Amino acid sequence: MKRLLEKVDWKKNNGVVPVIVQDTKGEVLTLAYMNKEALEKTIKTGYAHYYSRSQKRIRMKGEISGNVQKVREVRIDCDNDALLLIVEQVGVACHTGNYSCFYRKLGEPEKTEKEIDYSLTILRELEELIKERKKAPKEKSYTSLLFKEGKEKIYKKFGEEAIEVLVADKRENIIYETADLLYHLLVLLAYNEISLGEVMNELRRRRK
Repeated sequence: MKRLLEKVDWKKNNGVVPVIVQDTKGEVLTLAYMNKEALEKTIKTGYAHYYSRSQKRIRMKGEISGNVQKVREVRIDCDNDALLLIVEQVGVACHTGNYSCFYRKLGEPEKTEKEIDYSLTILRELEELIKERKKAPKEKSYTSLLFKEGKEKIYKKFGEEAIEVLVADKRENIIYETADLLYHLLVLLAYNEISLGEVMNELRRRRK
């Protein structure tokens, strides 16, 4: 590990190098960045860690979504200023819900904002918020109150919301009640330390 860390030209781009990420079948998944510490964590743990230039911090890929990347190989380019990771992708690599971040072809019509499906992103953002309320309760927070009251309350509310969906008589009511159901499902999962990514991976496993 020390040999690889020393081989990388960290000074060339102010301590950060670009990282091309490719799955074991050869599909390019994403372009990310690493500093020395992120590469150290990646090699030590066997899971991809990247440096977020916007947030100025190191994060493990999939730390919230569960879509982790198990590293199989780390390669360095001829100029020692870029890396290639060969990974086993768990779930999807892109925050849009697509398997790869490179899912669009140049020349194809761009989708408008309304046409882009942000559903998984919204669910993951909500999941993150719910986990934060569990970890650090906030006064007057309904989510924090649910965790405080415990399993019986959380399970009861989920059951009630499921019934509300079943008895909803209009399209708009079904949408409204389903939103409540999904929220309470995420609370139930968080209570049991189960991530949304794990559920998505199970659905992916079943897909034929």
